[in-house]
Amino acid sequence: MTSEACSGIRCAWSGTLRRRVLDEDIAVLIDMAPRPEKGDSYGSTARSSEPGGHQAAACRAGTPANPRIDFVLVWEEDLTLGRQQDNASQGKTDLHMAWRETFLDNLRVAGLHVDQRDVQDEDSAVHYVLLSAPWAVLCYYAEDLRLKLPLQELPNQASNWSAGLLQWLGVPNILLEDVPDVPPEYYSCQFKVSKLSRFLGHDNQDTFFTCTNRHQIIFEILAKTPYGHEKKGLFGVDQLLSQGVFRAAFPLHDGPFTEPPEGLRATGLSQRHVLFRHWAHWRKWCKYQPLDHVRRYFGEKVALYFAWLGFYTCWLLPAAVVGTLVFLVGCFMAFSDIPTQEVCSSADSFEMCPLCLDCPFWLLSSACAQVQVGRLFDHEGTVFFSSFVALWAVLFLEYWKRKSATLAYRWGCSDFEDIEERPRPQFAASAPTTAPNPITGVDEPYFPSRSRVHRVLAGSVVVAMMVAVVIMCLVSVILYRAIMAILVSRSDNTLLAAWASRIASLTGSVVNLVFILMLSKLYVALAHVLTRWEMHRTQTRFEDAFTLKVFIFQFVNFYSSPIYIAFFKGRFVGYPGSYHSLFGVRNEECAAGGCLVELAQELLVIMVGKQVINNVQEILVPKLKGWWQKFRLRSKRKVGASTAAGLAPWEADYELLPCEGLFDEYLEMVLQFGFVTIFVAACPLAPLFALLNNWVEIRLDARKFVCERRRPVAQRAQDVGIWFPILTGITHLAVVSNACLLAFSSDFLPRAYYRWARAGDLRGFVNFTLARAPPTFAAEQNRTCRYRAFREDDGRYSWTYWHLLAIRLAFVIVFEHVVFAISHALDLLVPDIPESVEVKVKREYYLAKQALAENEALLGTSGVKDGQPTSETNLGPQA
Repeated sequence: MTSEACSGIRCAWSGTLRRRVLDEDIAVLIDMAPRPEKGDSYGSTARSSEPGGHQAAACRAGTPANPRIDFVLVWEEDLTLGRQQDNASQGKTDLHMAWRETFLDNLRVAGLHVDQRDVQDEDSAVHYVLLSAPWAVLCYYAEDLRLKLPLQELPNQASNWSAGLLQWLGVPNILLEDVPDVPPEYYSCQFKVSKLSRFLGHDNQDTFFTCTNRHQIIFEILAKTPYGHEKKGLFGVDQLLSQGVFRAAFPLHDGPFTEPPEGLRATGLSQRHVLFRHWAHWRKWCKYQPLDHVRRYFGEKVALYFAWLGFYTCWLLPAAVVGTLVFLVGCFMAFSDIPTQEVCSSADSFEMCPLCLDCPFWLLSSACAQVQVGRLFDHEGTVFFSSFVALWAVLFLEYWKRKSATLAYRWGCSDFEDIEERPRPQFAASAPTTAPNPITGVDEPYFPSRSRVHRVLAGSVVVAMMVAVVIMCLVSVILYRAIMAILVSRSDNTLLAAWASRIASLTGSVVNLVFILMLSKLYVALAHVLTRWEMHRTQTRFEDAFTLKVFIFQFVNFYSSPIYIAFFKGRFVGYPGSYHSLFGVRNEECAAGGCLVELAQELLVIMVGKQVINNVQEILVPKLKGWWQKFRLRSKRKVGASTAAGLAPWEADYELLPCEGLFDEYLEMVLQFGFVTIFVAACPLAPLFALLNNWVEIRLDARKFVCERRRPVAQRAQDVGIWFPILTGITHLAVVSNACLLAFSSDFLPRAYYRWARAGDLRGFVNFTLARAPPTFAAEQNRTCRYRAFREDDGRYSWTYWHLLAIRLAFVIVFEHVVFAISHALDLLVPDIPESVEVKVKREYYLAKQALAENEALLGTSGVKDGQPTSETNLGPQA
């Protein structure tokens, strides 16, 4: 594209926008009178001559000459390239320059104030574009975006059930802390310029729109502004960032998070510093999260994530306590259990058949330690704990629905997805046509549903292919374990040979974890491309589609190996003389302790290993990246520049790392929830490890958002999105999974059957579970041996096997039906939305409709003066 073409497009776009902005200003008659100068601010473009002049809060008012900064665009320039570039590189540089100039010109036409600051040395330069929105632009886009703004301020009505319970019991609450500057709550409704006088604070243009409102408005403008032909996708700041035209685009933080200088303490702490002191600091690990402060600074979407994470962590406490008690019971039973004692005292009574092709015969007594470890996880308490966790998960989700509904109403997002949410800017610019919105009746960009379905189906084929790749990796890990067991068993070291199966299983778990982490990175990038191609209308639907794709893949990626060990390993082995094989390698058998202990080992390696790796990455990687970013940028700065007055706020924020969103955080926690629930019968300590991790995770994520990352654009959200249906699906799957684990992988039912049919004290149970090798195999090997199975001497299944199979199937059916019946009863007994919230929602809708009625006669308040809101008796609280 030539610069002349860009210029033509710019002129056409400029003319259209000028006419629209001027017509709008005339139509709504917005007061553009300048406000009195209130001094410099953190967000002002003016540099303070006083030390610490950049430390003031970003949300404080600017001045007409130096408007408050709402957003920053950054690009870097290598001043040495002009002497070295070839024609192709020079052409790309010129094209990027033309796009950048066109984009900035169109931002000016859209009504934004654009200022520029440069920091450079002899070889390079960093350019900062400082954007601010005047009053007219803010009002126009606030109505266009259907922002909800306050009608009346009310006391904060945040409540916590545990605080109320402790207060009622008269117990001191160490979790409670007074956080300064508690955000008030409001009755609110969608903004209308024609009803400006009815909104709270309309007489102060500097503070009427909050920082997050201003950021949302400017980001909407940035996302829609073209820099070339829109039909070719040349629009929006996201495209410019991906092309390298700009290096970063971000709103400014509200000052530094560190302690302000003595001279500025009188003006009050910034919102960022309050969050750091009372939320992101490590010593606050045992305090309630100030969610209303988080919501005010980062928006509803981030606040809902931390609300869910804190709620989930609190609910992990009872599960962790019960799981630890169940594990301690297992520790006691490991030494008092009669079958375990029989194994350890059997000496050479039971000579076992080889576990692999070249493995030696072995004595069952040599596996005493493994059997004792297996008893830690496989005992009668496991049945109780599996039932407990199934009901715990149902109650957790039911009460989270109530908590989520309450927060959505208090934060004014209860009808966001249905009515308020706008089409994505990328969708709006790429959609081929428009159509009326079925709810609002407003014409909106439209993409045919049939075309989207075709694209979704095509994307599903790619997802299926990637799932096949994961299964191939699983098969390779299975073969690795079988081959490793053979190699280790041939070792001259008797200890290694005895533990060959366990060593192969442990190293296989580590190899599987490496495969998981590598494939995850590849698939997430592919899922982004597929989801953009599917053309989803709103950001919520876009994120839901992306999340579902990635979760399906990650579910198979993370859970395929545990599912194989739990339900397939050792099931299709055959018997001595007639073993089954896979690609010429004999199928794996469970080790002497049983498959349940191998499953517990696999869960601990994947779950705890992933948590440790993630936490190390979240601590070390940002530190290293941040150090490199600061070193790289400060080396460009001239010696002595910006040292007397400190870094400008836009320079300080650019040194931080970009915010990468919440997807990875949600994915990590939901996968952890799956490990805690789906396989809890094999590892009762999983909730304890999850609880310990999450106590660290909350403060780690908080510190990341407050201290290490650039401020994200505040986004509204009604709930946690498609993550909740995924959690519900995991909960249902957990019931089935634990029922099958107890029935088919545990010794619980064989022991119960033996007690009922043979001996109540379980003496002779070990001999009962061992079959004898067929005579043909014994003749070939010149010795006889035993193996774990319920078979006759000729290899056929015995009647005991069929009796146990019927009992196992009946147990699965009864367990599922009982748990699902209780879960359904709990679902009916616990309303999704508290009754008090339902009443308040209806009340707010009624009063907001009255407050913004076109005809004041409809209000029945003829005595109300012009420009004054209705009385407080008509405007109740928006809790």
